[in-house]
Amino acid sequence: MVMKVSTSMFFDNATYQLGSIQGSLAKTQEQLSTGKQINKPSDQPDKASLITRLESELARQASYQGNLKAVNTRLQAQETALKNTSDVMFRFKELAVQASNDTLNPADRQTIALEMTQLREQILSLANTQDSNGNYLFAGSRVGQAPFGQDAKGAVVYQGDQSRMVVSVGDNRRMNLNIPGSDAFVRLVRVDPKGNKVGIGFFQALADMVDSVKNSDRPNIQRGIGEIDRMQQGISDANAQVGTDMNVVDSQNSVLDEITLRLKTTKSDVEDLDYTEAITKMNKDQLALEAAQSSFAKIAKLTLFNYMN
Repeated sequence: MVMKVSTSMFFDNATYQLGSIQGSLAKTQEQLSTGKQINKPSDQPDKASLITRLESELARQASYQGNLKAVNTRLQAQETALKNTSDVMFRFKELAVQASNDTLNPADRQTIALEMTQLREQILSLANTQDSNGNYLFAGSRVGQAPFGQDAKGAVVYQGDQSRMVVSVGDNRRMNLNIPGSDAFVRLVRVDPKGNKVGIGFFQALADMVDSVKNSDRPNIQRGIGEIDRMQQGISDANAQVGTDMNVVDSQNSVLDEITLRLKTTKSDVEDLDYTEAITKMNKDQLALEAAQSSFAKIAKLTLFNYMN
């Protein structure tokens, strides 16, 4: 059986071969220009799909890191407010102890009470601290309302709630974003003259202490000193919780950094170009293209008449 090779078939085969080599060369040149093995999904569909999954995972880790940053900013603001409150409370107690001294006269205690009133207002201001977005730090979930305000009788009461807002900071890991004011500025239990236990708000206890000093009421001054210790303990406990949460933030940031690095390394291994291999392939394709072009040019000029005498 004799197979006939037509001029048309010859040109078609040659054109296909040249086009294939040119396509391979163009692809390699594009890879060298971008530094990526895969510039479109059709290059390597399986690897392109893996890269998409890795990018999605990296985006999720970045979201967790953003949440951690927000948590840390909030915690730092809470820590500052609580530390300043603790410092003011220390001075408040110092004045209370001074007022309990028998050597002081009523006029001296009036002067002390004046400073204690100012300190109470300062503590109230710290309890109503807002973050950079205007949200109250210690209001629970009621971000638009000051946590401590006056009721109908003029007494300062807690107006927030006990909610702890949480945010995701990792796969199956969430963190508290806030401390309710009721957990930091604690209520006290006081025994009234009839022997009944009654609850007293944080700022009401401070106000009662100021009144006791104004009136030189030594028994209630002594009672107030003991109550200040319990109030300071509440502030201290809240600050300790903030410190613990900040340590968790640092630890979780380290975990996320490690995960992100691993994901980026895997993505780089899949996606990034081996320049040495790519340049070698490009040179090979260029030589093949030049050889194919030269051969085609020479063969295309030949006809049967070249072999006839």
